[in-house]
Amino acid sequence: MKKKLMAMAILGVLAGSVQAQSVQDLQQALAQAQKAAADAQKAAQQAQDALAQIQQATVAAKEAVEVSKKSATVSQPAGEGLVYKSGGDTVRLYGLIDLSLSSKSNADKAGNSQKDMSVAWFSGNRWGIEGEHALKDTDGLKAIFKLESEYELPTGSMDTPGVLFNRDAWLGVQSDSLGKLTFGRQNTLAREFSKIYGDPYGTAAVTLDEGGYSNNNDFKQLIFYSGSATGTRYDKGIVWKKEFGNIVAGVGYQVGGIPGDTTTGTTKSLGLAYNGGDVNVSGFYNSANVNGYTHSSYSIGGNYQFGMMRLNAGYISYKADQPLAIGNRSDKAYTLSAKFTPAGNFDYELGWQTMNAENAAVNGSGYVLNAYANTGNATKTATGKRKTWYGSAFYHFDKRTELYFALDRLNTDGTYLASQANGFNSQNEYAVGMRFKF
Repeated sequence: MKKKLMAMAILGVLAGSVQAQSVQDLQQALAQAQKAAADAQKAAQQAQDALAQIQQATVAAKEAVEVSKKSATVSQPAGEGLVYKSGGDTVRLYGLIDLSLSSKSNADKAGNSQKDMSVAWFSGNRWGIEGEHALKDTDGLKAIFKLESEYELPTGSMDTPGVLFNRDAWLGVQSDSLGKLTFGRQNTLAREFSKIYGDPYGTAAVTLDEGGYSNNNDFKQLIFYSGSATGTRYDKGIVWKKEFGNIVAGVGYQVGGIPGDTTTGTTKSLGLAYNGGDVNVSGFYNSANVNGYTHSSYSIGGNYQFGMMRLNAGYISYKADQPLAIGNRSDKAYTLSAKFTPAGNFDYELGWQTMNAENAAVNGSGYVLNAYANTGNATKTATGKRKTWYGSAFYHFDKRTELYFALDRLNTDGTYLASQANGFNSQNEYAVGMRFKF
């Protein structure tokens, strides 16, 4: 009996031990299962968060694309070229095609007349590209550039052989506080400040944009009084212009770039204008060293708008040093013109100018040299007046396309001979044409 009871006691102890071990294992297994469930739940939450981030990124990317589509635009304003804009960047591709069919008298030294498809009567055929780029963390400062090339429609030749961007090739910066500062080949400052009265085809007000005289024909010779050591454009020019309310001020300088010589080939210019709306006034002072000889000019003029009529008038004084043997040159020039713009598709222009030259150097053929030309080799001079009447009528289909009829008459007196008239004292010319802007 005792043995039996002892056996039962041992079995009970073993059973209790096994039961206790099983409960401990179960508790441990349960704890592991709970931890695994918690890890799984955490992983599921992380996956859900990652999915949400992906969805947010997708939405943001779509919104960025939509914003980009809205901010990047391509447009073609009438007569202003093809314009691309994206954020702070703007690039414009543009051009002008001018077709002229003309007839003129005294077209050669024999006095023959000539009917021809001529070089454009009005401002020359050109194409160009210009643009600007907003600079970050500045007071509205932007980088600007312009490249412009001129060609001849009848032949497709470059206007200046071997020079691709003969009209403009410059880089600069601009802002409201700084104004406009440009470096490279560009219009002379004097040309920009006299354009509002030099002829009736340009803007009535002086602006920071380049413009200049619009006619390519005989009376355009007036533009040379606004010249430089390299013609009516600066090579290696530096120009600053700024608006102060109704006042526009400008300074121009042309770098000579000759080793050991800081003077020859330089040009210095000052300009000042008042834009009053109906009344606009401007003037300039200009001085250049051309091959060691000093040439200088100053001018004042303006325009008055009343109703459909705009009147322009200006005065120019020019002096040039010449070789001692022939003495110096002194010119006085005057210009008057008008533009009539009635309602409808037509406008009309009429103008007169006189260039009164005293002791002006002539070239080997006896023709008076343009203002600011190199007079170093001259041995003879001429004195006289060069007078030109001109007129035109335009029919505008729209802002891009127009037809025109234009004419002028050139007369000289005294010993003044103009190269255009081939030794004669007069020349008549007229043209019909078509202009298209793109």
